Amino acid sequence: MLRIRTALVLGLIAATTLPVTAQNADSARIADVARRGVEVMPFDLRATVHVFTKLDQGGVQRVAARDPGDQAQVRLVREHLQDLRSRFLRGDFSGPTHIHGQDMPGLATLRQAAPGQLLIAYQDVPGGAELRYQSADPALVAALHQWFEAQLSDHGPDAQAGHAHDHDHAHHHPMPAGGH
Repeated sequence: MLRIRTALVLGLIAATTLPVTAQNADSARIADVARRGVEVMPFDLRATVHVFTKLDQGGVQRVAARDPGDQAQVRLVREHLQDLRSRFLRGDFSGPTHIHGQDMPGLATLRQAAPGQLLIAYQDVPGGAELRYQSADPALVAALHQWFEAQLSDHGPDAQAGHAHDHDHAHHHPMPAGGH
């Protein structure tokens, strides 16, 4: 009986301590990403939420102030996403590389996109802005989805997965050439 009780106690200890260790590693990564994010993103990460929605031909990255009345954060989000669009269209993904690391999933493929292969449209939304990515190249779409997943993981509670049905109209209105 003592052996069974000891085995149960040891099993319980192992079961409760292993997830905590993994959670601490995730927390450390999220904190590190947030620290580096301050060097790239002009807005307060804790005052905003990032929503990443995968779509069949790309995806939508939306950033909005948690308080839509916080006009300073809204302005900073909009300026930042406009700048990101411009940089990304030139193949410059140095911001995400600085925040998430050189080996961030999807980035190497996105960097290699030829002009016109990855369309990126900017749009103001209530409380912030969004970038809509579209490509006919399945490898670029897969890379974009990997990149979204990595951001969801790295930004922790400040990021969430969106739902494609929220963006269904994207399937019916193709982006103009150049992605405006």
